Amino acid sequence: MSERIMEWATRAHPKTWGAAARFFAGLGAATGALVWAPRAAFSMDGGFEGEARDLSVVFVDLPLILLGGALVPLVAWTLTTRWARRPWVAAPAAVAALALGVWGLTEWWTPRQHPAPGYGPGL
Repeated sequence: MSERIMEWATRAHPKTWGAAARFFAGLGAATGALVWAPRAAFSMDGGFEGEARDLSVVFVDLPLILLGGALVPLVAWTLTTRWARRPWVAAPAAVAALALGVWGLTEWWTPRQHPAPGYGPGL
């Protein structure tokens, strides 16, 4: 039984592989946006009277995060598919690359989270 499944998967139509690659690219972009939003909320709101508002998180960081989120699993899918020629090997590789990309994003990218210095607690 498993031999027939493996044979079918190796003969899968290239359009099926392309659809799976587009799925992982969309999944990566959506995941990037979902990880980005709560971390960038303070920079968009600006805190007290909007004094710390930094809209570069919307105009610079968001497009880069969406592009990276789409490209990381797509590149992993493409490289694994060309190397192994099996979509069931490429799918976990794309998910693992996406997970590593999200982990790298949360470790590396930290927008402003607190008000400017001097806005500490009162007396």
